Amino acid sequence: MENPIPLPVERAIRKLGNDISLARRRRRISQSSLAKRMGASLSTVRRMEKGDVKVPIHFFARALHVFGEIQALGRLLDTPNDEIGLMLMDEHLPKRVRSKSGSSSSGAL
Repeated sequence: MENPIPLPVERAIRKLGNDISLARRRRRISQSSLAKRMGASLSTVRRMEKGDVKVPIHFFARALHVFGEIQALGRLLDTPNDEIGLMLMDEHLPKRVRSKSGSSSSGAL
């Protein structure tokens, strides 16, 4: 049996699809024209705009590219600003760092 899609995931994909539809209409681009620009079928664009979770992510990325918003995808999980990940890493840092015996490291680079 396939794992069910968590409701927050479904909602996020549905919202993204709706946002893509809104962005397309605001730019006065037809679904057919968007499909051509993305290298996708018209049915894929329709499914994407309805928030179909089975549409591969690269189609959402292609739509963002057409709208000049592809950089938004690169910021989704920006690891230098991943507060949870950084906090978890910091929890495992040693309390003290000792130099190895016989080493004359002063800590300066």
